[in-house]
Amino acid sequence: MSAPSFEIVYPIGQVPESEFNVEFVQGMANRMVMSYFKYGLVAEAAGKFDFIESLEKRLKLYKEGDPEKGIAAGNTEWLIDAANFAMIEFTHPGHPEAHYHPTDSDESPGRMTVGGEWTVEKNTDVSNPDKVS
Repeated sequence: MSAPSFEIVYPIGQVPESEFNVEFVQGMANRMVMSYFKYGLVAEAAGKFDFIESLEKRLKLYKEGDPEKGIAAGNTEWLIDAANFAMIEFTHPGHPEAHYHPTDSDESPGRMTVGGEWTVEKNTDVSNPDKVS
């Protein structure tokens, strides 16, 4: 069996390369390959595992670690694992009302600022609390 290949296509001339992280996506692919050999087909896991809980656990480990197990917070590998569980849930939804509906800005929850406020403003319109004027 040959390894699948893929090409990520986005308008390079219009968007800086800094807006997409190929290393991150390659990390996702690498971990999915290892998971296949460790656990088997993802499709066989559907209905047996809660992918959203698994995703949330990885985000919690990234944010807080697990001192009892000696796991330090901040390991970015947990973010790659969380992204893979999001992809798996997208591919094999466990949510009973799963559907895909493209949304626009008016439906976006926005982003949380480091100051603890939700906003839909542009990056340049949000002040940086660490910068002194």
